[in-house]
Amino acid sequence: MEMSQLVPQIFFLLGKTINAVIMEDEKKAELKSFLEVIPSVDFCCVYGSALHPNNHDKSAMVDFILGVSDPLQWHFEDLKLNGDHYASWMVHFGGAKLVTQVANKIGVGVHFNPFVTWNNKLLKYGVVRMHDLVQDILNWERLYLSGRLQKPVQILVDNVDIGNLNSVNLRAALSAALLLLPAKFSEEDLYNKICSLSYTGDLRMLFAEDKNKVKKIVQGQFGLFQSMYKPFLHEYEAKDLLRYSSFSSHHENLSQDCSLPMTRSLVRALPPPVRIKMSVKLGEEKVLTDSGKVSNEMIIRSREDAARCMQRIVRRTVMVSSARQAVSGLMVAGGINATRYLASKVSKAWKSWT
Repeated sequence: MEMSQLVPQIFFLLGKTINAVIMEDEKKAELKSFLEVIPSVDFCCVYGSALHPNNHDKSAMVDFILGVSDPLQWHFEDLKLNGDHYASWMVHFGGAKLVTQVANKIGVGVHFNPFVTWNNKLLKYGVVRMHDLVQDILNWERLYLSGRLQKPVQILVDNVDIGNLNSVNLRAALSAALLLLPAKFSEEDLYNKICSLSYTGDLRMLFAEDKNKVKKIVQGQFGLFQSMYKPFLHEYEAKDLLRYSSFSSHHENLSQDCSLPMTRSLVRALPPPVRIKMSVKLGEEKVLTDSGKVSNEMIIRSREDAARCMQRIVRRTVMVSSARQAVSGLMVAGGINATRYLASKVSKAWKSWT
């Protein structure tokens, strides 16, 4: 191609890139402006279909996660500013104290206000104590918000560097997914497995979620998954845990070493509480370390044993969390909103099965 033909194409592509960046910045600024009508937060991210590059459905609900230092005080202030965001019975019978008690004792520490109308949009925002958010990211205590953060999110506020801390969560999710995958797989297979971790055992998937949800999330946000996990894929490739067997434009084929030493390396990247539970189930043995000290090490007789054990622990964690949060959500949403929310979920599930 002659230079006279190439130059206009270069400027055309450059213009498209600049426009995409401008549009992304405008969208981010619009979402961030919601924070002006609520009390200040230490962390805020948007997740879900709002991040889908091709999502033009303005009726879709935009999902926020808000991290705050003191939920009781935060809800007390928010009730003054936005009392209509909350279920009326909670406002009348206990206010901020009742909101936090239901979130902590019945739910998993998160209070959601769904169907909030703002700037011609429908919003849902969940409020969590920063300490609880950090513990879930590092330890998978609930595998609820940590599961959200294993998928693409748009961070709008991050005063405590959750974005950097989340690298522990992403590395653990990658390791867990690799344990569950065969020796050869595609990049899309990997992201599907990562995405499915926080849905394994989720009671909503039985009757109130699209059965193709995981696949749609990954296909709709494939480039975002790549941006999140590429650094860790290269890290694991450098450690010989992972290899690129072929390169294509969209679906790179990968392979992994499924030997016991590599399996142990993956298990060591899992959160400490998960490893402790696995040790209880699989047993431990005393080994002599390189430094000459004796330590207890998990007995892993086969990769399949480790994978099944980890999967059962993850499934149970998600099942308990999803059940608790479902009950909490139905209580705090109020009768009309709860019915509305459940109906929308069941409708999506029904369409995916028919």
